[in-house]
Amino acid sequence: MDKYLILIAGPTAVGKTQLSLSIAEQYKTDIISCDSRQFYKEMCIGTAVPNADELSKIKHHFIQNLSIEDNYSIGQFERDALAKIEALHKNNNMIVMVGGSGMYIDAVCKGLDDFPPVPDSIREELNLRHQNEGLDALKKELMKLDPDYYELADSSNPHRIIRAIEICMVSGKPFSSFRKQQAKKRNFKTVKIILNRDREELYSRINKRVDRMIKEGLLEEVKNLYNYKDYNALQTVGYKELFAYYDGDWDLETAIEEIKKNTRRYAKRQMTWFRRDTQNVFFNPDKTSEIIAFVEKNTKN
Repeated sequence: MDKYLILIAGPTAVGKTQLSLSIAEQYKTDIISCDSRQFYKEMCIGTAVPNADELSKIKHHFIQNLSIEDNYSIGQFERDALAKIEALHKNNNMIVMVGGSGMYIDAVCKGLDDFPPVPDSIREELNLRHQNEGLDALKKELMKLDPDYYELADSSNPHRIIRAIEICMVSGKPFSSFRKQQAKKRNFKTVKIILNRDREELYSRINKRVDRMIKEGLLEEVKNLYNYKDYNALQTVGYKELFAYYDGDWDLETAIEEIKKNTRRYAKRQMTWFRRDTQNVFFNPDKTSEIIAFVEKNTKN
């Protein structure tokens, strides 16, 4: 019998959680999370972690399983996720994976690219430039070295920007050229479901979600993490804007509007990423029966 991984992906706030629960209930299976922001137990409200009721319905893996003080790479996630999928497939031929982190999804479905080793001196030089010149200077450098990846990269995450630049510097080739290699063989077949909504509807859902996070206590969550604001895990939308508020750079209203604006930009980059893969099939998340029929059609043994 073939083994399947049912991928449910899409931009932030599109409705992945509810659909993943419905699909997992349909097949009486577990959910693998590949949302890299939901790994960290200290980050709950700002990462839209499934609530206690949702987590109690279906067994989830890789949700709040790390601390922001842990060094955890995408390579480690690839190994851990593949091991978990193999273990779960012993009892169920169908496993659900859900998330919006494109690189983490690709790591599981296709495997990581073989990047050249980077000398510590180059990474130290780029980190020093980040401290002295700021992130904007590095973003301009990346745009010059690799405009294709610049359009896809999380421009608020210095770790990702520095990683791309250092590969360009070491290899003399664009970072994006390493991301077009042949997919590695997996012991399962992947059914790819990408959720999307009309842009205005999605943006409205994003804005409402941010307002809800503020009401649920995001300010207090960020305040408690202020002393760790330079950690890589916290270089993310919803946290860095409120760090700027606590630094006195913005008033609260401005910080909240910046969260909404940056989240909308992030959603746009996510969709750009997902449209690159010709195997991805797009659905409106409200069409549950249509999506289940698609899964049934593509998982017949």
